[in-house]
Amino acid sequence: MRVSRHLPAFVAMLLLAAGSGAARAEAGEWVSYRDAYRAMVVFEKYGKPKNYLQNHYQVMPREKGVSLQGVQLSLQGKTVQINLALDPEGRTVFPLLKAAYDENAALVVNRKVSQFVFRPRVSIVVQADGVYEVAELRAACEQALAFQRHVDAAARSRKCVGVRFAFAGMDVDPGVRVRGADKAEALLPAVEGAAFADDPNAQFRVVNYRFADADRGQVVTKNVPLSIAALIE
Repeated sequence: MRVSRHLPAFVAMLLLAAGSGAARAEAGEWVSYRDAYRAMVVFEKYGKPKNYLQNHYQVMPREKGVSLQGVQLSLQGKTVQINLALDPEGRTVFPLLKAAYDENAALVVNRKVSQFVFRPRVSIVVQADGVYEVAELRAACEQALAFQRHVDAAARSRKCVGVRFAFAGMDVDPGVRVRGADKAEALLPAVEGAAFADDPNAQFRVVNYRFADADRGQVVTKNVPLSIAALIE
């Protein structure tokens, strides 16, 4: 398994834990809830601004061609039994439960564990009305970068360059437009791609918005995106 040098250290540890979980739980196909908890709680304890951000637990294909269709994830312990619904990107809201931690509960998947990576996924909060102030998108990207630097010293030399909107299904019209201060609008192109730069699942309609010098104006979406990722290079 090749681990990118840009991945935060705690994510790399979680990837290794998932691999070892596959070896020790061949029959049950599970990974450790404790390991996942330790990785996810880093965001919860992070003390700097994060009001534009959200953190999910993601089941991500390890390689291209591995489908998420039909994949189910559940938390199973002595006193805890919870089905964790996955969105089309393999993300779920992660329950931080002391009981499950104390019981060393299992995160059980109905596929071979070795086909997937289990990791935290930080993204930008989606607005229901589809209207995003450019200045707020830049602030959100800067918050995401600050958190990445918090967990990975290698990110200190990187910078925010924009955001990526991801939509489900190739037949969806994202309709992402940039609206200037003069109310003039320009449609941004949509292409097939991955919601996140390190995700091999490229079955989404994605639109990249790259920051210009001015922070005035808005980005408006016709449909609600599945996710918004910070573009950090």
